[in-house]
Amino acid sequence: MPELSAARYGKDNIRLYKVHRDEATKTHTVTEMTVCVLLEGEIQSSYTDADNSVIVATDSMKNTVYLLAKQNPVTPPELFASILASHFPAKYPHIHAAHVKVITHRWTRMTIDGKPHPHSFLRDGAETRNAEVVCRRGAGIIVRSGIQGLLVLKSTGSAFYGFVRDEYTSLDETWDRILSTEVDANWEWCPFGTLNDVKSNIPLFDKAWESARNITLGTFANDNSVSVQATMYKMANEILAAVPEVNRVDYSLPNKHYFEIDMEWHKGLKNTGKDAEVYAPQSSPSGLIKCTVSRTKTSKL
Repeated sequence: MPELSAARYGKDNIRLYKVHRDEATKTHTVTEMTVCVLLEGEIQSSYTDADNSVIVATDSMKNTVYLLAKQNPVTPPELFASILASHFPAKYPHIHAAHVKVITHRWTRMTIDGKPHPHSFLRDGAETRNAEVVCRRGAGIIVRSGIQGLLVLKSTGSAFYGFVRDEYTSLDETWDRILSTEVDANWEWCPFGTLNDVKSNIPLFDKAWESARNITLGTFANDNSVSVQATMYKMANEILAAVPEVNRVDYSLPNKHYFEIDMEWHKGLKNTGKDAEVYAPQSSPSGLIKCTVSRTKTSKL
């Protein structure tokens, strides 16, 4: 007989915007998020027996997100995701775990006539700051933070040589190439026992995000890269060194290629090697390089 071996359901793509108005300075701060909530628990009968009595409606989940956003801070996203994830097992005895993902969209304050504008912002890139939280009854809170959609490029300082060569290989070795990628970086915190433990560590989340972003950009720019693999490993190690409360770091970096265009057919025009100036950006296919770097031992906060 077949059996239901796993079940999880919820509300995805909950769009949320919150404005904080500082009456003293007449300055506004805005936060825009996309939230996903998924629940697990004693919900098998809704699948196997058409029993809706165990279902917390996904519309109710959406309402909960908005109400808790009104009643609590939404920054840092790790805190808000933890508040949401902790709510559902506490509210519903038959719900044993909540999975919450918060994507924070980038709004940057405008500078007008050399001064920060009090209530105007611009979207200066597709980069998002992400937080994923799992709260499981009796097992504490797992928090993952991340950066996604950060597009970077450098026009030199990258090489690729010494790789396997066989009858399938057509790629030439290079000691100077364009390197571009879209950063997807995530770091997992040592487990938190309770929501209060998360709250007591609030300052760490922004600090870790700033460190991870600065390390990613600085290492990318300054490393004389022999491969994406070697560079991303350095990034991950530096984040672990900078944030002792993090127990592992993941990177996923697509290699966005820029190919030289041979123009010698046109009057001997040189545009390869040291003479290359015009390139053809490639949308696909692309290399995809991933790694996870973990501490040898982890400890609870």
